[in-house]
Amino acid sequence: MCPPESALQSPQFLLLVGIPVVSTLLLVQCLRWHCPRWLLGPCWKPDSHEEPEPPSSPPPEFEVPGHCVPATLPEIAAFYQELHTPTQGHTVTRQLMNKLLVFSAREVDHRGGCLLLQDTGISLLIPPGAVALGRQERVSLILVWDLSDAPLLSRTQGLVSPVVACGPHGASFLKPCTLTFKHCAQQPGHARTYSSNTSLLDAKAWRPLGQPGAHTSLDECRIQLSHFSLYTCVLEAPVGQAARKWLQLAIFCSPLAPGQTHLQLRVYFLNNTPCALQWAVTNEQPHGGRLRGPCQLFDFTGARGDQCLKLKYISEGWENVDDSSCQLVPHLHIWHGKCPFRSFCFRRKAANENEDCSALTNEIIVTMHTFQDGLETKYMEILRFQASEEESWAAPPPVSQPPSCNRLPPELFEQLRMLLEPHSITGNDWRRLASHLGLCAMKIRYLSCQRSPAAAILELFEEQNGSLLELHCLMTSMERLDCASVIQSYLSTTPHSSPAVVHNHVWENQHLELDEKL
Repeated sequence: MCPPESALQSPQFLLLVGIPVVSTLLLVQCLRWHCPRWLLGPCWKPDSHEEPEPPSSPPPEFEVPGHCVPATLPEIAAFYQELHTPTQGHTVTRQLMNKLLVFSAREVDHRGGCLLLQDTGISLLIPPGAVALGRQERVSLILVWDLSDAPLLSRTQGLVSPVVACGPHGASFLKPCTLTFKHCAQQPGHARTYSSNTSLLDAKAWRPLGQPGAHTSLDECRIQLSHFSLYTCVLEAPVGQAARKWLQLAIFCSPLAPGQTHLQLRVYFLNNTPCALQWAVTNEQPHGGRLRGPCQLFDFTGARGDQCLKLKYISEGWENVDDSSCQLVPHLHIWHGKCPFRSFCFRRKAANENEDCSALTNEIIVTMHTFQDGLETKYMEILRFQASEEESWAAPPPVSQPPSCNRLPPELFEQLRMLLEPHSITGNDWRRLASHLGLCAMKIRYLSCQRSPAAAILELFEEQNGSLLELHCLMTSMERLDCASVIQSYLSTTPHSSPAVVHNHVWENQHLELDEKL
């Protein structure tokens, strides 16, 4: 007996329709697993349960470059050649191979030397005897402003220092070299240094370098290097303890000019390190933004509270152009050291009204509150901004008459400041120099509150008409041979026709006398 015709059609229909449908579903799933995000477009969604970070505001920020064509061997060779070419004591800021870098390079012989990155708090000391007698080595010190080179951090970890590279990669010396850079962890014992034993262009492999607190003091990391590589510092608080770091809140804007109808104000949330502030200054230069007033410190906790920036007051004659008076910065953007900022745009009311209120709008006063979400009563900072058309934002005119005291050359001044600034447990830092200059304990405590106590002490030494020979003798008696070596190195390389030598007529004779004694 033959089966009915309808009984045969149902299985055939399922085979003809079901197989293509199942094949299509499997193909879509494979594409979803293996294809890159850009191929799937906006429909792609991550499988991770981690909360996505909202994008930062669109004003000018250095963006991390996306996928690019691999560099060729000649391009890589040119990249490292430029990094290791001596910069004659200057600090260079340049974008190379899609990386924004700040670097300095020099040749070092058996006498040793010191490399400094200006206004960043980063230094590298090669001690005497680290290079064999009769040899010269080129060394470089590099600040990496590329966030893609930082370690991949969890929510509990925070970036509290810059990424610093010493080159050439893998170089070793007869004596350990000392790398110094700043961190912003509130508890130095919670800060842990990391090292990536890779070159600057390779994929990074970050690993802990010792135990937490092994290389950190109050606000500084100091690492004895056996060979050159990449280094940074990460905040890792023990379980059950709150992790906190210091932020600096910096306000930038353009000068308020007559007839200007709009003014944009930008507030940066930066790690409390010199190099983070320099990043903001560099980021603002193409847009004419300038730092307005001193930075304010903020106690940022590792709790998952986003940062709120709330506008509280605008002076009469101005109005807020933005839709909201409150803006949020994602917690991880600050915790992972991405240097985010938020902006407000203000407009003169006279620009859209018939009444004349120029007398009210020739200055602007703004008050803002900033705090972590949920911690408004515990950690809140009040930011106040004021600007007027009459203010002069230009640099002060140069002094026509020569100063009445000896002035250290700027390069030498900065080198000595960087060496004397770090806090020493034995007190053999700027405080010892202050004691030699006759300052009492009360004045030393007062100077410790200054932004740069070492700079204040060196300026005091200049005002006392101290000579380089006297400063060299002081450093030698303090057993600060690194500072004495810097002074001697400067005198050995300074030509007699140098303006610094002409400015102080006795330096030439002191130079000869110092050579004889050494």
